[in-house]
Amino acid sequence: MTDSSADPYIRHSRSDWIRLRTFIVLRWIAIFGQIAAITVAVRYYNLQLNLGLCFIVIGASTVANLVAMAVYPENKHLTESQLLLMFLFDISQLSLLLFLTGGLHNPFSLLVLVPVAISASILQARPTIILGLVTIAFTTLIGFYHIPLRTGDGTVLIMPDVFIFGFWVAIIIGTVFLGLYERRVTTEIDSMADALLATQMALSREQKLTDLGGVVAAAAHELGTPLATIKLVSTELIDDLADMPQQKEDVELIRDQTDRCRDILRSMGQIGKDDLHLRYAPLSAVVEEAAAPHMNRGKPVTITVLPDEGTAPGGQPEVRRQPEIIHGLRNLIQNAVDFASTHVWVDIKWSDSR
Repeated sequence: MTDSSADPYIRHSRSDWIRLRTFIVLRWIAIFGQIAAITVAVRYYNLQLNLGLCFIVIGASTVANLVAMAVYPENKHLTESQLLLMFLFDISQLSLLLFLTGGLHNPFSLLVLVPVAISASILQARPTIILGLVTIAFTTLIGFYHIPLRTGDGTVLIMPDVFIFGFWVAIIIGTVFLGLYERRVTTEIDSMADALLATQMALSREQKLTDLGGVVAAAAHELGTPLATIKLVSTELIDDLADMPQQKEDVELIRDQTDRCRDILRSMGQIGKDDLHLRYAPLSAVVEEAAAPHMNRGKPVTITVLPDEGTAPGGQPEVRRQPEIIHGLRNLIQNAVDFASTHVWVDIKWSDSR
């Protein structure tokens, strides 16, 4: 019954941390890089490329960027589905451009690994697998179907088939390996970040409880004198009202409630002083702690430990000493003491399943 798990602050996806502006900037870099590569290939290496189709493909990416900038605010955070669509668009645009520029004979075909590596770090497994399969499919297609690279004198630039096959295998292995590796590393980083967040929130909660305990202790100290005065006056009135039973009974009630207020303030003041290392305690100890303020109210409180038959041998189960649990049990016992005629019994039962 010991619940040692961390509080559920774990975040299952971090894709909504990516802003649209970041994606737009990266895409502009890719666009300018593609334009520069085509320009250098044509001017300095005299390659014969279909510049019209190439710039149409690059223009599609440019238009997509401009539309995104016009429709959405730059600080918009992208959802996982939106990120997947943008990655699919980018890999499709890059694959089409590679189709126009030699397919796997183009050394820049290695760039198809980039979307998969990035998606594995910010998306969950399913969309990353989808993007990886699409990347493998496009890589296979441009390996068989592409426009060959030609120089100005008509020479076709081709690599031997064995190199093309090896390059294709390398891209496939790189896609799988980078996806798995990046996913694993990101999962470890996220786990550490979540553990740190849970620790920080737990420490913050304990600090608040400690501060609250100090405030309650100060309030108990300040209220000590008024409560003592009320008790002193009520005690004197009880002596003076010996021949007035009804009024005497009312004053006795005031005195009893004054003692009860003092006990409540004392117990609340101990919240911030508890040993923070005593997180767990046996079940009966937690119940006894909850019942402590009501043990001396004129009605005996008996706590009985009764494990169910068939329960595995061993000590009592340990439960977390949360203030909420203790306060709830204390309220139940208080109600029992208030309405019981002579005696209060508290039976503690447990089994292997509950």
